[in-house]
Amino acid sequence: MYLSAKIFDSEATYTFHVTSPGLHWIRLYFYPLQNNEFNLQTAKFSVSVDTLVLLRDYQMEKNEPVMKEFLVNVTTERYAIKFAPSQGSIAFANAIEFVTAPGKLLDYSVPLLFPVSQKFDLSTSNFETTYRLNVGGAYLDATNDTLGRSWLSDEPFRNSATGQVVTVQPSVIQYPTAGGSPLIAPPTVYSSAVKMADSETTIPNFNISWTMDIDTSYTYLIRLHFCDIISKSLNELYFNVYINDKMAISGLDLSSLTQQLSTAFYKDFVIDASSASNPLSVKVSPVNDVQGFKNAILNGLEVFRMNNSMGSLDGQYGVDGTKSSGPSKTVAYVGFAMMFGAFVGLGAIVFKWQKRPQDWQKRNSFSSWLLPLHAGDTSFMAGSKASLSRKSQFFSSNMGLGRYFSFAELSDATNNWESTAIIGVGGFGNVYYGEIDDGTKVAVKRGNPQSEQGINEFQTEIQMLSKLRHRHLVSLIGYCDENTEMILVYEFMQNGPFRDHLYGKNFPPLTWKQRLEICIGSARGLHYLHTGASTAIIHRDVKTTNILLDENLVAKMADFGLSKDCLANETHVSTAVKGSFGYLDPEYFRKQQLTDKSDVYSFGVVLLEALCARPAINPSLPREQVNLAEWGMQWKKKGLLDKIIDPTLVGQINPESMKKFGEAAEKCLAEYGADRPSMGDVLWNLEYALQLQEASLQGKAEEENKASSSPVSPAIVTPTPAPVPAPSTPDNRPVSTPEQTRNPAELQTIDDHSGTKMFDQFGALNGR
Repeated sequence: MYLSAKIFDSEATYTFHVTSPGLHWIRLYFYPLQNNEFNLQTAKFSVSVDTLVLLRDYQMEKNEPVMKEFLVNVTTERYAIKFAPSQGSIAFANAIEFVTAPGKLLDYSVPLLFPVSQKFDLSTSNFETTYRLNVGGAYLDATNDTLGRSWLSDEPFRNSATGQVVTVQPSVIQYPTAGGSPLIAPPTVYSSAVKMADSETTIPNFNISWTMDIDTSYTYLIRLHFCDIISKSLNELYFNVYINDKMAISGLDLSSLTQQLSTAFYKDFVIDASSASNPLSVKVSPVNDVQGFKNAILNGLEVFRMNNSMGSLDGQYGVDGTKSSGPSKTVAYVGFAMMFGAFVGLGAIVFKWQKRPQDWQKRNSFSSWLLPLHAGDTSFMAGSKASLSRKSQFFSSNMGLGRYFSFAELSDATNNWESTAIIGVGGFGNVYYGEIDDGTKVAVKRGNPQSEQGINEFQTEIQMLSKLRHRHLVSLIGYCDENTEMILVYEFMQNGPFRDHLYGKNFPPLTWKQRLEICIGSARGLHYLHTGASTAIIHRDVKTTNILLDENLVAKMADFGLSKDCLANETHVSTAVKGSFGYLDPEYFRKQQLTDKSDVYSFGVVLLEALCARPAINPSLPREQVNLAEWGMQWKKKGLLDKIIDPTLVGQINPESMKKFGEAAEKCLAEYGADRPSMGDVLWNLEYALQLQEASLQGKAEEENKASSSPVSPAIVTPTPAPVPAPSTPDNRPVSTPEQTRNPAELQTIDDHSGTKMFDQFGALNGR
């Protein structure tokens, strides 16, 4: 195609007939052939389509072939591509490609990298391909891609010292039944990856990084491709993903998303022009606080420039010559839209308030320690045996609940439902400890046919657990629906509920580091519910009894009986108020409108419980101390939160760690949901609190080592609790140290310190 060219000394237009409006690829091919009459090397021209500028005053930089690829949204039956020479120059093209793109190539609602928890509407956007990288693999030309795309090798963009290439046969790559196909990326892309060169390193924040130059006056769509081709079994790989040093994906567990190895997965993000920086960086890093297999991978990476407010992909001028006002104008538009949405939302709230049911103040609590169920305002009358059997059979045949157990098998597992095996009592029935035939320890929840409580919650839990798999969510193993029985079988959590380790039981007191790690684990589980599932899920009953601990004190969220789905385009769910006293979001209680920020409020109470080791509600205390959230925030506002902490923690908490922890709790407990952070924000502030604590412990250990090795008895030294500064190499480049166990700077902290000097030591690591 580069052996001939069409030359234009005036405007020229190519018109295409469109049979199906929607996304289309436009590929323009240029090569400055030798010509006796015209010098194509100096040709300067613009290319536009309707009201979109593709190229403005474009000129070849090198004497070599160039292909420009665009993805445009076509809404008309005739589509014209216009070439316009600049004054005194010419235009040319070697080839033009105009191809229909599959409709499912893009999800039109894509999360913004920042601010978190916000979506960007791509339905009217147009794109230019800036980078398309086959990570860990060689260059792929258009013949290797169903859609005719070319994939560059990632090697020129990768910090090769920290990454190691791994490949498998493309034939082993699988695609999920929903949400993936070779049209997203071919198997060859997913069959290669870059993993950690040294997965056993003890250097914190160790990662693999890629950097690419971009124009920061534009907004960008980033597509990340993943496929676990390095694990031997499920749930081994667990890592973080950063874009521009901000957390994009926290604790990515591909097994939870694909349910099998060697299965393609991709994730899109939008970086707004107002928060873009050059160069663009993408990093993957193991999660440091997870025991076992530590690694991180990336299989493919695509970067697309999006048109600005003037409809241009090249420059600040539109087709008609008017100039874009730049990012500030975009921000103004977004601000106006948000303000307008707020007014509309306020009107809806007022309407809902006027239409509220008369019994809106009713609420429930009281739950058992393992996946408890709650009394509800709905009831189940155990009249018809056939009715219950049909209902349970419906769930088992349609929900994919794992292994089917016979009633006899579960009777054997629980010693014939022996009373001594009961480990919890809920609204629907008892929870038993058991061991199934392969020796696996399980928790068995058996529905009581005589119970008039909990049937709706029980059904909800079935529906939720059948589609959720995550390291920090309790897993469903199987079920039994024999005759009138409705029984669910879960993994057994050996150390029971978090609350039992804080107060009320004779367990050894948890250290501050252990409490932080438990809070971080449960925050990861909630963050997955809010953002990682196919639809956002609001737990609605977050509390310390619903955070269960396994034999290694790894935290997992439990009890999904009150959970609610929230569709992507819904800001809230209007529902009767349910939850537990002391944890209930006051805004949800007033308005009956449930949002993910209701979980955030409840989690704030959990944070105070972890710090103070007392119940959320304690009627035996003086009136001002009954409610932990109110009492704790009174002390926080005085700056005296350290006065009410668990006595067993006195002297072991780094002051900066507790300060960050207290700030996170305070933000969670804000009166209005709009003022509360997302769970992603909370998670990384907790990570930062843990980093501060570990840095302090490391400092103390170093001081003790110095003291023991000194020939002279030194004076007692109290180490400074602030993070230890990074040392420098001879060329003044910071290096990573064991004190830097995490990088909470990857996401803006709740108190907006992300741009201050405290994060400089992290930002300067340059991917190592």
